[in-house]
Amino acid sequence: MTHCIALHSYKGGTGKTTIAANTAALLAEKGKKVALIDLDIYAPSLHNYFKITPNKWINDFLDNKSDVEETIIDMTKYIYNGKCLPSGKLYAGFSNPNREAIFKFEISNGSEYWKKQFRKLVFLREQIITKMDIDFIIIDTSPGIRHWSINALSIADKLILTMKMDDLDIEGTEKLLNEIYTTFVKFGAITYILLNRISGYCAPAPLINSPDTKTNSAYTYFKQVDNNTPEMQNPQKVLGGLREVTGIKYLTPLPCYCDIQFSTREFLTVVNNPNHPFSKNLQLIINEIIKQ
Repeated sequence: MTHCIALHSYKGGTGKTTIAANTAALLAEKGKKVALIDLDIYAPSLHNYFKITPNKWINDFLDNKSDVEETIIDMTKYIYNGKCLPSGKLYAGFSNPNREAIFKFEISNGSEYWKKQFRKLVFLREQIITKMDIDFIIIDTSPGIRHWSINALSIADKLILTMKMDDLDIEGTEKLLNEIYTTFVKFGAITYILLNRISGYCAPAPLINSPDTKTNSAYTYFKQVDNNTPEMQNPQKVLGGLREVTGIKYLTPLPCYCDIQFSTREFLTVVNNPNHPFSKNLQLIINEIIKQ
């Protein structure tokens, strides 16, 4: 059975792309065949994350100008250049960042046009599963409520709604859950909230490089948060409140690590620094997702 997981958010800057790429790499290291797909059609960035310009884009597949084997390319050796290859495989498909390509999908052509695009995304998913024998499809989506976002979420069976601890994001996330995600849940999609970049976790270099990261566990800190902390500063109260209102489960929160957030280029921390607390905490999150 193939698991199709989409990452979404109310607004940009919540770390979707970083989480999606690292999740895909971590699953590949566990022996899974993973396809990482950039469906953030309006502001694609996954190609920049991997520093690659593919011969064929996902846009070409959607325009019937390429097949799935040309579009979804094997990135395993590229990522693990000089390193021990994982037992799994990591494939990736990238959206075209050129202005003309973005404008083409930006123009609204009515409901029939978007139904056609949805059918193409369903076909893309089917082709990846049947022709490539993939275990996991990880989708990076556009933030907000837009046609492409809704279509991308519609082809996934598990949805992760990422957010940060600011009032606009919290209120927007609740709106998404109440107005959009209830439909997905109704039709069987499993939905999670993932709170990212919580303050108070920035780790010094000795801790980051230490194999013992238990003292910096996001889960441990999350459970020890003072219940008297004001709601808008307390991740436990925020997530508990959202679950009470919407019924949606939340995953173990991810810390804000300054070395990742403010680095010139974060690239697959789980591969390059598997002992980093971020890598350990992301493994916790993956375990929470795939056990259901």
